[in-house]
Amino acid sequence: MNTAEKIAKDLLDIKAVFLRPEEPFTWASGIKSPIYCDNRLTLSYPNVRNDVEDGLAALIKENFPDVEVLEGTSTAGIAHAALVAERLGLPMGYVRGSHKSHGRQNNIEGVVKKGMKVVVVEDLISTGGSSLEVVEALREAGCEVLGLVAIFTYGLPASVENFAKANCKFVTLSNYDTLLPVAIAHNYVSHDALEKLQAWKKDPRDESWLDK
Repeated sequence: MNTAEKIAKDLLDIKAVFLRPEEPFTWASGIKSPIYCDNRLTLSYPNVRNDVEDGLAALIKENFPDVEVLEGTSTAGIAHAALVAERLGLPMGYVRGSHKSHGRQNNIEGVVKKGMKVVVVEDLISTGGSSLEVVEALREAGCEVLGLVAIFTYGLPASVENFAKANCKFVTLSNYDTLLPVAIAHNYVSHDALEKLQAWKKDPRDESWLDK
């Protein structure tokens, strides 16, 4: 297996990713989804954690060799940013979802200076909205955001469009399209469910995929 397939299988093995096309999950946005992803579980499994952090470090070295600091998204990206920064010998910090209500009222924790070359570390990309809020906060602080790395993306058209509009490159260890054949090959879901799973990704708000 290549890296993307290995990470996909890791996520399936530890149940960080669930595929449930016949009994879909409902996201906070109201979207019905055949997949649920909780990559925070990777931290509890040392072998999987090492696969993830080694993979993220390799992505950063390959795609963003000029990086000077890693910034984790709050809260899921913080641990991964710290672990990868240790591997790369880089400083790190993280960006809060909102300003603190006390002290210096920072929303960026750690040392950031104008012109710093930053890579954002995220765990999951769905539509990309919350990730791009972090990118914008760093840009407003004067940082040069080289791009973003994440463990997994659903690959939704909205996320691709949103990152393009924000002029922000992003790369991930694995993705939904890679996950599906791995899940079928290892009996995490039946081949009969493939049409339904593929239809969902085209337009998650169109619930006609439920009738496939």
